[in-house]
Amino acid sequence: MTATLTPPPPRTAGRAVRAPRPVLIELRRGLGPWTGTAVLLTVLVAMYGKTPGWQGRWADATNLLHVAAGLLAGPLALAAGCWQGGRDRRRGTLDLWESAPRSPLRRLFVAVAPSALWPAAGVLLADAVCLLATWPYASGGRPFLELLAADAVAVAALGAVGHVVGRAVRWRLTAPLLGIVGYVVLGAGAYSQGPARWLGPAAEHQFLWDRPVWWFGPVSMAWTAGLALTVLLAYGIRRARLRPLVLVPLAVAVAAAAAILRLPSDEGPWRPDPALARPLCDDGTPQVCLTAVDERLLPEVTAALAPLNARLKGLPGAPVRWVGGPFGPPRPGDVELPNAATAAVRGRLPRPDLFLNSAVSWLFSDTCRPGDNTGPDAERASIVNLAVIEWLAPTPEGYGPDTTAARPYIDRLRAKSPAAQRDYLGRYLAANTCHPDEVPVP
Repeated sequence: MTATLTPPPPRTAGRAVRAPRPVLIELRRGLGPWTGTAVLLTVLVAMYGKTPGWQGRWADATNLLHVAAGLLAGPLALAAGCWQGGRDRRRGTLDLWESAPRSPLRRLFVAVAPSALWPAAGVLLADAVCLLATWPYASGGRPFLELLAADAVAVAALGAVGHVVGRAVRWRLTAPLLGIVGYVVLGAGAYSQGPARWLGPAAEHQFLWDRPVWWFGPVSMAWTAGLALTVLLAYGIRRARLRPLVLVPLAVAVAAAAAILRLPSDEGPWRPDPALARPLCDDGTPQVCLTAVDERLLPEVTAALAPLNARLKGLPGAPVRWVGGPFGPPRPGDVELPNAATAAVRGRLPRPDLFLNSAVSWLFSDTCRPGDNTGPDAERASIVNLAVIEWLAPTPEGYGPDTTAARPYIDRLRAKSPAAQRDYLGRYLAANTCHPDEVPVP
């Protein structure tokens, strides 16, 4: 019996199936996906714990995301990249990897991709989630996306550097120790003084009416990416004639660092933004003026101050404007407001009574010179001041000082007729509280 050979099936027209690229294979395996997930969850948990402090303003959200990326995601990417870099040596597959028909530099870039790209992706996804959570509540300003992109590049650079360290150092404890050292160095740099702190990815800035200079984001990317690329080339280039290529990214990094170091020590890359600091005022008497950043809060603050403004309206010495923002030199009759943003949660004032009490305390707080507010009447004047504050805006339970000593004065003020109350308030506004003998007793 003769065996018959079955011919292969004819080829059909269609797209040829290509083998997946090595970099895609590397991205799907190993520690990379877990690192991206860990970075995402770490940043989101840190942001969630401080939600009331950032969800109402773009500047607060951007600033806290910047610090979380630098102090938390950066060291995590550094340690994870180091562990990923030593994977093939621990598995005993380093010789197999080296035998692949690719140049050493190309093999290195393929291996580094998960260590760099996954942490950056985790940071960017956390940024997107937090900015979407801020969007319904923020009013003026915008998120500084160029700084968030620079943070992602910095985290990717730290992951790449950690990968090279993991390939070069054979000690198993290198990864956790490198993460700890990275956290200490980044934290120390973020809270140091001088322009060098702006080189780090975690330098904090809390001025809400500023914007960064246009070139700071791209230059920061060039600084961190240039350093990482220098390390990668120095490790991956084996041929002596190609070694001078290392100088190219190094020169870019040095030039970027020189530009950043020329920034002022305190302000750094931040400059006042007149559009964010412009005053928005209501039509009340006294007026309430906030900045464009707090436009959404203006009705809430106006409603909180309404009972006090009704008492102050038309009195000599009463404020003309309540101002909350950098409106330049104060005009006659301007009284500074407490920071409404610190009392706000998601663009609203959850405790208007507490904000009103703080505003009254600011109204009657004088800047006294050394030697003032002394004498036999000093204690009584202090008690009267507390009584007036409690009469106009009672301190909510659980807040503020003990008012037992001021209770007799509070009761007297409440027992007066409206006309007598208005007369006393006018006399109290006209008195200099730094001179206790001028403070009128109810």
